[in-house]
Amino acid sequence: MKNLVIVESPTKGKTIEKFLGKDFIVKASLGHIRDLAKKDLGIDIENKFAPTYVISDEKKKTVADLKKLVKESDKVWIATDEDREGEAIGWHLCETLGLDPATTSRVTYHEITKTAIEAAFKNAGTLDMDLVNAQQSRRILDRLVGFKVSPVLWQKIRTGLSAGRVQSIAVKLIVEREREIQNFKPEESWKLRVEAEAKGVKFGIDFAKLSGKAKKLKNTEDIQKMLAVLGFSVDSLIEKTDKKGNKFYEAVTNLEFTLNDADKKNTTRLPGAPFTTSTLQQEASRKLGFSLAQTMTVAQNLYQNGFITYMRTDSVNLSTLAMDACRAYIDTTFGKEYSIAGGRKYKTKQANAQEAHEAIRPAYIDKTPETIGLEGGDLRLYRLIWERTVASQMQEAKIETTTFTFLPTVSPDQEWVSKGEVIKFPGFMKLYVEGNDDEETEEGTGPATLPDMKIGERANASKLFGTQSFSRPPSRYTEAMLVKKLESEGIGRPATYAPTIGTIVERGYVEKIDKKLAPTDIAFTVNDFLETRFPELMDYRFTAKVEEEFDIVSRGELDWTEMLDTFYKKFSTYLIAAMEEKGKVQEKVGRACPKCESELVYKFSKNGRFIGCSNYPTCDFLENITTPEAEDHLAALKAEHEWKPCPAGGTIVVKTGRFWPFLASSLYPEVKWIGKIQDKKLASLEEKYGGETCDKCWTGIMHVKSSKRWPFLACSAYPECKNAKNLPKEEPGEET
Repeated sequence: MKNLVIVESPTKGKTIEKFLGKDFIVKASLGHIRDLAKKDLGIDIENKFAPTYVISDEKKKTVADLKKLVKESDKVWIATDEDREGEAIGWHLCETLGLDPATTSRVTYHEITKTAIEAAFKNAGTLDMDLVNAQQSRRILDRLVGFKVSPVLWQKIRTGLSAGRVQSIAVKLIVEREREIQNFKPEESWKLRVEAEAKGVKFGIDFAKLSGKAKKLKNTEDIQKMLAVLGFSVDSLIEKTDKKGNKFYEAVTNLEFTLNDADKKNTTRLPGAPFTTSTLQQEASRKLGFSLAQTMTVAQNLYQNGFITYMRTDSVNLSTLAMDACRAYIDTTFGKEYSIAGGRKYKTKQANAQEAHEAIRPAYIDKTPETIGLEGGDLRLYRLIWERTVASQMQEAKIETTTFTFLPTVSPDQEWVSKGEVIKFPGFMKLYVEGNDDEETEEGTGPATLPDMKIGERANASKLFGTQSFSRPPSRYTEAMLVKKLESEGIGRPATYAPTIGTIVERGYVEKIDKKLAPTDIAFTVNDFLETRFPELMDYRFTAKVEEEFDIVSRGELDWTEMLDTFYKKFSTYLIAAMEEKGKVQEKVGRACPKCESELVYKFSKNGRFIGCSNYPTCDFLENITTPEAEDHLAALKAEHEWKPCPAGGTIVVKTGRFWPFLASSLYPEVKWIGKIQDKKLASLEEKYGGETCDKCWTGIMHVKSSKRWPFLACSAYPECKNAKNLPKEEPGEET
């Protein structure tokens, strides 16, 4: 009997084929084989939102090959991924290949191991049409939003813009955070600290209260008053500036402090749950510096090669088999006092968690990072998953926290505090400690090691510090922080976060600055336009509600066409109102056009914002938006290049185009010569690193290319040869 098994990925197919034997042939569909038509909406709104699906040109050969194999096979099995997307791919395969979805065998598995695959084929079912309809409703609703709203943006702002149900909300979050930062007003504060010693242990003590009440030191005057009480005159203090530009006072002292109270508490710390898709994305960003897309690519590769379980999951559950394997490893490696009898089970905090999967874990716990045989990014991500999984089954850490309250001898109405902690039993922390997003934590402010002191004993201070600080604005989102926010609001699903962030960067709404997500000018304009014209679409609660409705559809409790009909009736009223508005969205500059006296307005192109005349096309006046830095740069270019002979005649002059400066002839328009201004940094790097023969194709030459992050080496034979190499980020001998 000849069996045809259809999966999405060739890599996964090869792994599965090893387990099934000679009677099975495994072929890949390479993802979806058909989708909504691209040339038009592809949805018949009047006919219960009936979709028109087409096979893409690049998939026609794949479909033809699969049809041939179906005819030659005795039985066909659908073995796509165990989620809504995988279920929908399986349904599309049945519809296209002439298979009956109600009778075609559907196998699901959470890991690609011999045991799991054999069990999946023994317990095959059929396609779940509720899951298929949930995916269809998501795809159709998102197509309606994208296809209907994007043309409104083209008409009212500029062509090439796009909108999306989750995409536009992600941009909104980033824009709102940027406005918080722009409107933030820093508040000054001061902290008094002494460097003390008792019983041979050095530690810090911080001023906390005055006459039993918490006392905030707001400015220099406050700090000077406190110091005067302690016996310091302002003249005796040395004023310094730290590396962040904040002032602080320093003084040598012989102050004496008496321990007035000692509060000791025993606390415990639990390990984090095994990874879900979103927590893996967040932790890989924090600890490994991976982008969301990189994390999912590496995880997909690990899964398809049988190293980890399925990487798209909301579940934090571990199977009994996995917990037992963890306990066996922990007992052997760390000792039985570190393991938990029966294992530790977790419950998801995510509302409406999708699909009854396990958490992301190693397929085989006994394959440690040291023995797995992986390298590079694959090894780093596998180690993160492996350590998190095993640590989740280890004992909690036991920590003793101590708070000492001291009174200075010269001013006993003051209370000074020192906090410390001692790890009594490390538990899971012996293997793994979870990362965090707090990038503003100051060095040296963590819990200290304190001396073993009794009430009434004294500590002597040798140095006193008065440190100035200013409250900081909220940080821009990193990818990990944005994922956490989207998930907490119930917006989108973990599998959509990476492509969503990739889309808003690619389409120019957001740019990455020092690994942070910053909105561009066009993001503010588009966001404000959508918020006023499509308020419900831009409401976090509405977007979360839509996700809940998809879940209800997936459980068979809501007809997907009814859901779409309810959505579209209200959505269409917003569309009609927005399209009936006359004219484009224009932000006034506040001065008149020098050419025709009409109002100047800000306009947008694919390359950014510029100033134009509101009387366009009658008046074609354009002006670049410049900054003092840009004007200084232009002056430097003119000093370097102008008045030199032009190779085509006349002398060279520096001109400013809409996007960047360039060289031209002083005899323009008679002489239409144009020269590119060479980037000195690139030229220097090219001289140093470029010119070598490509070590991949042995025909092209390696040249330095520019990049937003850092220049790199690439082969001149691109795109035939895609050889590329990183350059060092610091020149040898350069100060760092």
